Amino acid sequence: MKANNEKKNIAITLSEYEALVFLEWLHNFNEEEHPTLFQDQAEQRVLWDMEAELEKVVSITFDGNYQEILSKARQRIRDEE
Repeated sequence: MKANNEKKNIAITLSEYEALVFLEWLHNFNEEEHPTLFQDQAEQRVLWDMEAELEKVVSITFDGNYQEILSKARQRIRDEE
């Protein structure tokens, strides 16, 4: 994500599974309207930009067995009961 006046970049490292689960959540979240959730449109912009950046590096979303891979990723990340 880049802003015109950005002075520093901050990197967040995610595992492949974390990136996949987070991308799926962001995609689902960004598809719906949340008129009372955001205090400022900039918050929504950050989420859109995060989704776009993840889409660039998580190519598995085009895989034919995407849902199976996503399910496996969720299982790997989920807390043990």
